[in-house]
Amino acid sequence: MQALNIAATGMLAQQTNVEVISNNISNMTTTGFKRHRAEFQDLLYQDLRRVGSNSSDAGTIVPSGIQLGVGTRIASTYRISEQGSLVLTDNPFDIAINGEGFFQIQLPDGDTGYTRDGSFQLNNAGQLVNSEGFQLLPGVVIDQAATGITINQNGQVLLKFDGQTTETVAGTIQIATFQNKAGLEHIGRNLLKVTEASGAAITANPGANGFGTISQGFVESSNVDAVHEITDLITAQRGYELNSKVIETADQMMAAVNNVR
Repeated sequence: MQALNIAATGMLAQQTNVEVISNNISNMTTTGFKRHRAEFQDLLYQDLRRVGSNSSDAGTIVPSGIQLGVGTRIASTYRISEQGSLVLTDNPFDIAINGEGFFQIQLPDGDTGYTRDGSFQLNNAGQLVNSEGFQLLPGVVIDQAATGITINQNGQVLLKFDGQTTETVAGTIQIATFQNKAGLEHIGRNLLKVTEASGAAITANPGANGFGTISQGFVESSNVDAVHEITDLITAQRGYELNSKVIETADQMMAAVNNVR
């Protein structure tokens, strides 16, 4: 009887599903977090009677055959990249991307990380850095003598100084997009890295064709919907319970066979 093994694969798959949902819920307040969805895949089938095989010497063909599945598994955890809500902070160094794109972050190993978390601060050199102290790329230095800082929707960082009527451009923040955003690799700390699946980064100024714009004084909230996640959690729990019920039923059937005299 294969029912025990089949139901076990279902329980393992639903266990992983619950772990994906729990990670979503735990990151409800993580800035720029994108929720994940577990995708399932059926396993190989046993051909007890092959579909399309000849059923007689006259050339008649079996119309449907007999195929028995052997269970399921988690095929992937897909990242849902829909826009999160923009939350007003009034912090001049908080910036959010309204639309497509990722901020570029200089990692300690020299690689570039990508993020939707626009909670930036200044380091001791006046550079814009994230909460880990990693520099925003391309580097922008804020003069400590500046009395006002404006980051417009096209990524230009404008500084105002006493005695000047016009603002000075300190630099321009560029953002990146990818052919396959779901192919980016999570490395923790709200950062993603390029993989062969994602393709190379395509960079441009905010507001360019296919790129989002910058909103200063805002951060992007997580796109996790608590009601949706709780509903998925209940569904996963019921699936787990039903698979455990199959194991219990199969055990009872095997016990009944053992008791036949």
